[in-house]
Amino acid sequence: MAWYALYTRPRHEKKVYEQLEEKGVESFLPMTKELRQWKDRRRWVEIPVFSGYVFINIDLRNRVYALQTHGVVRLVGFGGEPASIPEWQINQLKQVIENSEFIRPETYLKTGDYVEITQGPLSGVRGYLRETRGESRIAIMIDGIYQSTSFVVEKHLVRKIDEKEMEKMV
Repeated sequence: MAWYALYTRPRHEKKVYEQLEEKGVESFLPMTKELRQWKDRRRWVEIPVFSGYVFINIDLRNRVYALQTHGVVRLVGFGGEPASIPEWQINQLKQVIENSEFIRPETYLKTGDYVEITQGPLSGVRGYLRETRGESRIAIMIDGIYQSTSFVVEKHLVRKIDEKEMEKMV
């Protein structure tokens, strides 16, 4: 038995989760509350933390049973192999969900990602994310002279620039 992620059709996470539970498949759908605004009212609604994903704990030989659930697109994997998720990460996420009222998904940032600062006096500055001695830094490259400089920035002030945006810049 190991944890895996199922990718679902858009906005089918709750239905998939309910069906899996009915089938007796151990599953986990992390939810958070968000204040939504309509023309005539505001209301707190529960939404999935990770849009499009439901986690399941199964023996890989029994995956077909879960994949035959209405709304499931596929088992998440890389290189043709299902990607297992360490149980400690699922337990950690459960602990956060149980003890924090409001959580929000964050962009998965890693060293080397091309990012843009979104707020403050450096808004619009782009560079590569670096981690040095526990600090998040943005490295600015000057291609013509093959030099660079970096400065400290708080991670919540940056967003990852996707490949499509990078192609437009070239």
